[in-house]
Amino acid sequence: MSIPLAERLRPQTLADYVGQKHLVGEQGVLRKMIEQKRISSFIMWGPPGVGKTTLAFIIAQTIHTAFYTLSAVSSGVKEVREVIEKARSNRFFDSPTPILFIDEIHRFSKSQQDSLLAAVEKGIVTLIGATTENPSFEVIRPLLSRCQVYVLQSLTEADLTDLLHRALTQDEILKNRKVELRETEAMLRYSGGDARKLLNIVDLIANSYPENETIVFTNEIVTRELQQNPQAYDKNGEMHYDIISAFIKSIRGSDPDAALYWLARMVSAGEDPKFIARRLVISASEDIGLANPNALLLANAAFDAVEKIGWPEGRIPLAEVTVYLATSPKSNSAYLGIGKALSIVEETGNEPVPLHLRNAPTKLMTDLGYGADYKYAHNFPGHFVDQQYLPDALKEVSIWKPQENPAEEKLKERMNVLWKRRSY
Repeated sequence: MSIPLAERLRPQTLADYVGQKHLVGEQGVLRKMIEQKRISSFIMWGPPGVGKTTLAFIIAQTIHTAFYTLSAVSSGVKEVREVIEKARSNRFFDSPTPILFIDEIHRFSKSQQDSLLAAVEKGIVTLIGATTENPSFEVIRPLLSRCQVYVLQSLTEADLTDLLHRALTQDEILKNRKVELRETEAMLRYSGGDARKLLNIVDLIANSYPENETIVFTNEIVTRELQQNPQAYDKNGEMHYDIISAFIKSIRGSDPDAALYWLARMVSAGEDPKFIARRLVISASEDIGLANPNALLLANAAFDAVEKIGWPEGRIPLAEVTVYLATSPKSNSAYLGIGKALSIVEETGNEPVPLHLRNAPTKLMTDLGYGADYKYAHNFPGHFVDQQYLPDALKEVSIWKPQENPAEEKLKERMNVLWKRRSY
């Protein structure tokens, strides 16, 4: 069986690497590190198929150091410790620090990430992580503080065109075939900035022609061949992310028909039902939120149901929640609120808790004024009393902003009545 084109064409040097000029171009920070052979631990964040794994391999090859790889999907704390010990014992005195590359580092649990800390801190390994998820939310703070984060971008049309011509002229198999490249628009569009997708499309079209025939690329041919391979969905690969993205965006866009279609695509491909259920819970919180709080209850109920009944019946509660979320009014006020609060915390640091809100379990704390002048809300009419709850430096800050839907209009009205000195 022939090795896939994407693997045959995997770059071995920076000269062959396509894209990410802001990192590996002449003034790129990673290029400078490579040239100086001083690699600091870092995490690459970007969509699938933009060269994260390839770049890590090229770095190790260029600076001539040991290269260890782990997948967060299949490795546990035991495997992490074994690799670290191997790196420690195999390192020579004057050799560069071994590189430990962890793919999908966002899937590592807290304990797995904790097991990396000491090795990274002591310089036993240089950590290079790759993730498709925002590392600010998925990587523990102590590890994140020891790593730079570099954002990798989807490949441009120029990048993809360059890669396409390279495939047709330099690949050991395709360069010996007759090829007519009549149109490329569909190929580039379906690739969506993903090098692996582009090369897989080229491979698919090329393999559809006998060896003695000319390979012809047109928009019509590409579209037809891709439509005839609807099960191209790979629940461990890039299509996995595209389908779930379309699913969630259809719910957010209040289109139950599209949402059910993308759900069916995942069900027919054998996607993990708990993965779908988790995303529904997230969507209920992020996109429906306070506009319909029952959405979160129903999403959680569906999660419990699929855990109990599995496939194929699990598709029914998932479909029920999908339609319910898609047809519900939408609000992201809670999502935006916690985002703003986190930004304030990041900017202002650890502001002290006002004395009247502090706990006073000891006499000394009481003597110091902890808890003094606190007003117990239930002792006042309507179970409310106007007092300061934010730190002194932030007491005038407004964080939560209600949105225009019946449920939040009621909350807004109540808050404006209670907090007359504020405006919601």
